[in-house]
Amino acid sequence: MSPDPADTHASSSFFGPHSRPDLMDGSAVEGATPITVLGPARIGWRRHLLLLVAVVGCLGIFLLARWLANQPHIPAEWRHGTHGQVELASSSLPQLAPFLGAELKGIKMPSGALSAPTSLTTSESARWIADDQRRNAQLQARLQAAYALETGQVTLVFSEGRDITLATQSRGYLGLGAMFWLLSTFATILYLVGWIVPLVQPQFRNALYGLMAHAQAAQLLLAAMGSVNGLALPPSLTLADPLIRILLDLITGAAVVHAATIHPRRLPGGSAIAVSVWLLVVGYALVFTQPGAQGSWWVAQGILLGEGALTIGLLHWSYKISPHPFALVMRRFGDVTLITLTLLTLAVAMLPLLPQEVQPAAAAGPVIWGVFFASIVLLIPFIARSQNVMREFAMLAGISTIATSVDLLFVAAFSFSQFASLTLSLFLALGAYAAIRHWIVQQMMGARTLTTERMFEHLYRIAREVEARPERAGERMAELLRHVFEPLEAVFTQGTDRHSRISGNGAVLLVPMPNLVQGPETDGMVALRFAERGKRLFTPEDARLADRILEQLMRALAHDRAVERGRSEERTRIAQDLHDDIGARLLTLMYKAPSKEMEDYVRHTLQDLKTLTRGLAAQSHPLSHAAAEWKADITQRLAAVKCELEWSTDYDQDLTLSVVQWSALTRILRELVSNAIAHSKAQHVSIECTLEQGRFSIVMNDDGVGREPKRWSHGLGLGGIRKRVKMLGGSVHWEEREPRGVRCEVLIDSLR
Repeated sequence: MSPDPADTHASSSFFGPHSRPDLMDGSAVEGATPITVLGPARIGWRRHLLLLVAVVGCLGIFLLARWLANQPHIPAEWRHGTHGQVELASSSLPQLAPFLGAELKGIKMPSGALSAPTSLTTSESARWIADDQRRNAQLQARLQAAYALETGQVTLVFSEGRDITLATQSRGYLGLGAMFWLLSTFATILYLVGWIVPLVQPQFRNALYGLMAHAQAAQLLLAAMGSVNGLALPPSLTLADPLIRILLDLITGAAVVHAATIHPRRLPGGSAIAVSVWLLVVGYALVFTQPGAQGSWWVAQGILLGEGALTIGLLHWSYKISPHPFALVMRRFGDVTLITLTLLTLAVAMLPLLPQEVQPAAAAGPVIWGVFFASIVLLIPFIARSQNVMREFAMLAGISTIATSVDLLFVAAFSFSQFASLTLSLFLALGAYAAIRHWIVQQMMGARTLTTERMFEHLYRIAREVEARPERAGERMAELLRHVFEPLEAVFTQGTDRHSRISGNGAVLLVPMPNLVQGPETDGMVALRFAERGKRLFTPEDARLADRILEQLMRALAHDRAVERGRSEERTRIAQDLHDDIGARLLTLMYKAPSKEMEDYVRHTLQDLKTLTRGLAAQSHPLSHAAAEWKADITQRLAAVKCELEWSTDYDQDLTLSVVQWSALTRILRELVSNAIAHSKAQHVSIECTLEQGRFSIVMNDDGVGREPKRWSHGLGLGGIRKRVKMLGGSVHWEEREPRGVRCEVLIDSLR
């Protein structure tokens, strides 16, 4: 479901396109339009309608409770004996005190006939009885008891021929029991969600979800009424209950199949599939509502299981066409739901093989299944926002259904004792719970472990790159988020926010651009679409993780800047000391030099010291400024020996060199020029510096007398050049030129 554009955080819808249609439906994010906020008028009528719906729902629950509270009732609790007989467990009536623990032989009808109760008389619903004859017997027994209660007086016949005639009483609200109120509350919540989703985003696929939610809310209400303790419910409810429950399940299944054909992708031929499923449900309703129809339960269960399998197949097909994590997540939920329903179907089908004393306990399985399936429906709109309590509740309900079904299957298939069967099924259920819980949390809900070592390694790498290249800060941040979440797509979009947030029910994670560089506040957000290459949706935990990552990145940048400020201050102090102390001493030595050669040597040393101190004191070294200094220095040195310089540069960007890079390149060029002057005796030198996509090269040609570079001895000069080039991650190569001279090429693969 998608969040309403007016309130992305507060509400969510299920199937509809989202406030950002280009982001949420699996298409490209580029060209996204800003989020559109609905006007107050459009929101107002929805709120008013929702308020009216809530009032109607609560009023309906109250009227239903009042109707049941006024039904005729015998205030007594009944239990099933070891052989399937019905026994009086307790009663507030003094007249029934002598009959506590006695077996109820029957209820005397107004005609004088005796209706013998069986273990089916007080079971929950005929919906989950597979055998037609047993179902009809249960309906007849409950109808007879209901008709007897409506007369106002009931004659109960106990063992040993004892009987007693009692006047019926109103059940009262307290007589409805705690289970009625719990299931009714759950039904009300699901009923309201079924209205909220279509109201937030009025679309056909959201209307399908509303149909599912309302059908299962009605199922919960029927289960709540069936949980009311007593000999019978009103005749009208007793007759209609099985068919209504079956139709509600079939309608829910058809709506699920229909939704799978249009979300998250509209499938080819989906309309034909949806129409076929709805026609199948209509056909069942027309055929099996006729008197005397046989095999209705088996046909209904077959249709339900077929709808589940078809839904899983459609979601798999949809994901294969275009990876959308919603299809993957819902397919996993579908697998668990279908397996649970299959186990319950087998358990109910084998019910006649169970001992009489075990059969009444089988009624708990369908009730737990109803709660489990309703909780799954309730979770769907909040699949990426669901809290732990909701997830744990759904998982526990599903495991409880499995445990009950396995317990019944063990008793029926292997003739285990009740204790052995319960122990074994409980052990298996706990194991399944542990396994499935980890699966759902880790794979369905999308928790992926990222080691602290990997996180900090990338954080500080990005921080150093941002410090070196501030103009690419946004690009580096997007790269970090891509590494952490592995989305299908990560692009920049408009918008501002203080914190990261998910949108489109987890389809997109929107991360605000932090102010990574010193300057004006940045604007815009990074939109990540579908985590782990389309395998899962984003969760609120992901949004919080993104915020923590940005916070740590800002701290890393602040730390690096503080360290760099300290280094810069220390370099400035050292440069000042060198200039004031060593420079003054060298200047004195130059004036007192005993020979011209010594004076030139000291002068060159002073020039090197000047270059070094200037580099240490500089706050930054843009490549263009460094190149200008190199050209000026080399021109001055070559002019002193009457050597012509041809200088050319070609840069696709103006990088900022680090002190290490600046110093190494300066010394490499100086040593190359020194060789051309001292050894080659060149009259013409050409130097070409090129930077293209981070690849930096220096090509120097001279027309000197140097030949056969392979035979050169690598002393301090050439060795120093090789060492510095290697330190920068590059290579250097010399070769002869024709007709004379030497060509030297320095290539640095990445100067970033």
